[in-house]
Amino acid sequence: MPSSESLRAVREKTVLDHFRDEVRQEWDDVLSTFPHPRYELVPTMTVHDGDTAVRGYYHDTRVAFPDQHHEIIALRHADDAVIVEFWLMGTHQGPLGKIPPTGGSFRVRMTAYFIFEDETLVCERVYFDTLSMLRQLIGGLDRRNPRNWLLMVRCLRGLLAMSGGEPDPALTR
Repeated sequence: MPSSESLRAVREKTVLDHFRDEVRQEWDDVLSTFPHPRYELVPTMTVHDGDTAVRGYYHDTRVAFPDQHHEIIALRHADDAVIVEFWLMGTHQGPLGKIPPTGGSFRVRMTAYFIFEDETLVCERVYFDTLSMLRQLIGGLDRRNPRNWLLMVRCLRGLLAMSGGEPDPALTR
């Protein structure tokens, strides 16, 4: 556990401000919560490191899910982190990488580790089940309706194209 209640309070405020500003899509405010923004997305084995990369991540995810929001389930403190369990929700209105929009919505349970050095946030490391999300986005399509067949094929091709990349070495060491 952090050595003092004041340190815990500072870290918790940073995390809650970060979450609030992400939902508001106030990117400058979110980025102000850490001096060098870094997201590690463990399920996709990708890292977004630095201002430009993180802003690109924000842009891409909000094009795909413009209404993305969350509900915090629990918040816990560790020696070097604040750990948050939450529901992430949104509606697939734009492309998600190479997966075309399906109009489907999702609700996925996630865990984010906000890693700190003293009072300074240095990384948000996120864990979630990508299959649960994809099943909700694609699974809602009526497979019996021929009008959806082309979209389902495009979704499958997009998913296959996205799954062939090399994992970020920072997540495999």
